[in-house]
Amino acid sequence: MKIKISADSTCDLSKELVEKNDISIVPLFVSLGSENLLDGETIHPQDIYNYYASTKKLPKTGARSIEEYSDFFRNILTSGYDAIVHFTISCDMSSSYNNAQKAAAKFRNVYVVDSRTLSTGIGLLVLDACDMVKKGMDAQSIANRAQSRSGAVQASFVIDSLEFLYKGGRCSALSYLGANLMRIKPCISVEKGKMGVWQKPVGSYKRCVAKYVNAVHDNYTTPDKTRCFVTHTQMEEGITESVKEMVKSWGIFDEILETTAGCTITTHCGANTIGVLFINDGGVK
Repeated sequence: MKIKISADSTCDLSKELVEKNDISIVPLFVSLGSENLLDGETIHPQDIYNYYASTKKLPKTGARSIEEYSDFFRNILTSGYDAIVHFTISCDMSSSYNNAQKAAAKFRNVYVVDSRTLSTGIGLLVLDACDMVKKGMDAQSIANRAQSRSGAVQASFVIDSLEFLYKGGRCSALSYLGANLMRIKPCISVEKGKMGVWQKPVGSYKRCVAKYVNAVHDNYTTPDKTRCFVTHTQMEEGITESVKEMVKSWGIFDEILETTAGCTITTHCGANTIGVLFINDGGVK
């Protein structure tokens, strides 16, 4: 059986990883005013920074329709593949899962996984699915294992400023003002499919990033050693390398992959956002 692994563009996998693992990507919509663009194809993170700088407005992100998912799945199945396992951003953050699931119901061999996470938290599940394909597992088993592991994904980020979260209506004016006055650099994590504040380190951004990385190490103690992502938006010079070195010093992961976050994380969190992501279930044999 020839199985295709696919995902929404919110998985934030690099072009190199997508090509290496033969992953198909569905670009979600990003709207700049009345203009609907495609994440990673006709709009990129730098376009969002430029748009915000000139308008002080943030774009809106949107899911693809049931019909568009149906066309996407049909094109894959008519190009030599027998089955599809598709991954979406958490259903609590977008209608992507519901739309993809309704589209998949039109086919007998398309399985949709609600990642219950975002960004390279999704990417971790996608790459694990690619590993399962290489091991010869069937599509149903791959989807079942991926769904069962979704709750173990450690997906978190430390943010320099609440400005984008405030402008996007995701935090109050009081929280925004208080964080600025107290020099709080909030750590955002995904729990049970929803984003929330995990920790509130205080100080310079560089110092808070180090506190965040240490907290991840101390609080998530059963990592799958296969891989880890260091995922970031536009960063101050030197911080990304520092985080990678800290994670490398743990001596845990077989590979540490660096990726640049796409339009969803950029729109929600802005520049100087970085996260360490891995599956925290000790690995599945």
